Amino acid sequence: MSSGDQEETGGGRLLAGRYRVREQLGRGGMGVVWRAVDEVLGREVALKELRTYSDAAGSELADLGVRMQREARAAARVRHPGVVAVHDVTEADGRPLIVMELVDGPSLDDVLRDRGPLDPREAAAVGAKVLDALAAAHRAGVLHRDVKPGNILLDRSGRVVLTDFGIATMDDPDDGCATHLTRSGELVGSLDYLAPKRAQGQDPGPASDVWALGATLYAAVEGASPFRRTSTWSTLTAIVVEPLPEPRRAGRLTPVLQQLMAKDPLARPDAERARELLEAVAAAPADVATAALRQPGPRPRETTVRNVPSVPPPGFGPAPTPVHAPPPPPVNAPPPDEARKPGRTRVLLAVAAVIAVLGAAGATVTALHGSGDEGDRAASKGSAATGTTEPDRSRGALDGAGKSSGQGHQKAREPDDGNASEKPDPKPSATRPEPAASTPAAPRPTKSGTTGGGGAESPAPAPACHSAGGGKYDCTVWRTSDSYTASGDRAGVLNAGINYFYCQQNLGRRETYGKWTNVWWAKTDDDSGNTNVFVSDVYLKGGDNNAPLPGLPVC
Repeated sequence: MSSGDQEETGGGRLLAGRYRVREQLGRGGMGVVWRAVDEVLGREVALKELRTYSDAAGSELADLGVRMQREARAAARVRHPGVVAVHDVTEADGRPLIVMELVDGPSLDDVLRDRGPLDPREAAAVGAKVLDALAAAHRAGVLHRDVKPGNILLDRSGRVVLTDFGIATMDDPDDGCATHLTRSGELVGSLDYLAPKRAQGQDPGPASDVWALGATLYAAVEGASPFRRTSTWSTLTAIVVEPLPEPRRAGRLTPVLQQLMAKDPLARPDAERARELLEAVAAAPADVATAALRQPGPRPRETTVRNVPSVPPPGFGPAPTPVHAPPPPPVNAPPPDEARKPGRTRVLLAVAAVIAVLGAAGATVTALHGSGDEGDRAASKGSAATGTTEPDRSRGALDGAGKSSGQGHQKAREPDDGNASEKPDPKPSATRPEPAASTPAAPRPTKSGTTGGGGAESPAPAPACHSAGGGKYDCTVWRTSDSYTASGDRAGVLNAGINYFYCQQNLGRRETYGKWTNVWWAKTDDDSGNTNVFVSDVYLKGGDNNAPLPGLPVC
């Protein structure tokens, strides 16, 4: 029976002679998770069942079986109330079955999707409890390696539970098996939360879990992961070489985030010290200025890097479609002013390490559609994921088909799906020169930051881009778009998502898409490997017609 058949008939099955399946809770990288009743003890439990297809190779099944055994051993080795409890490991029809506690509450990912960004003190309190669990895990010789919002469960009693040890490593598995389940050079885990050393293919240590928790808290208070870019290549490069974007909502949490996400793992506090830092933030008085910035909003989905070999292994339920990352582009020279900055050699070496990882491993990116964390909510019975699919430029939806910004790694220029509920988007006009006289002039700001022209002055628009350091500014590309040279020749493609830009310039050529039109173009490096190319301001969130984008300097 295939995994899909079993998924349809899961309800009511009796597994291992005592666990009665009630409903599916989630589906993830190794198995499907069920809510079930232990008919011997009369309590609800969560069951994680290995899912296989009937044509799976025996060696693949053996590896997956060992991985699930190690997941259970890793979680059980850590005796801590903040780690999900494992009750039993058994088999059902020859497949491993992990029996865990059922946590009464949603995941942090669910909460962020439902409520939007958290208050920094609330995020710090959650993070402190997770770090207490991580400290216990590290003392037991266990590295989690997949700390992220979807793997943090919030029990309604106030308990915070770290779950899904599916890719955890142990000092000594003690299972009589010498199998190395992660091959050299493979990237395993969630892309948004990989530490720099892991992004370069190096062996992780406890500091990588601290980084991942820092990235989780950054996303929890800022509303987006700090280094997410429009492709696997650009995201990994940003993790390794770009400075942490200055938080705008974090308030007193900011210096702690900067310590947790220091590029050098030796500069990060260990889990116990990091917990103390977060407890101090959580206990501090409310930061009025920071609280005023909190605005609920949709969170983009996560991009997850899985160790998928060239021949797809047996999947679980409907298998997601693997998208193999193309060979990364060559390291091109940055703008002249940047090339002269000190430390450039170290940056190039770090980028070269990322190239080596992607090239040698043939890194595979799997987009977990619907939610990046469905299967990671293993023991939670309170998940309620929500999302935004309406294509709305003002709120940052990323393309005409309503794709979330977390899917920025998808192939560019996907055709519209013909959804009748959406207005058909007109094709953008061809990029073309215009006579100088017909090019509307950009509004000229006054000293007070408003545009001239008489009448009452209006407040300056909020910046749409924010400094990322090194002469770069992070802006949101709301729709996949073509890039062009300064002379107007098409160069490549820039995918939807957060991307860095250098500056913007009125090139005297108009680009129109629907009701949006502009003669201003933003200078960037695209996802096709081209440097110093231009993308129309039309496709950048936060601008206005025929006006430069607020927050991005003029070239």
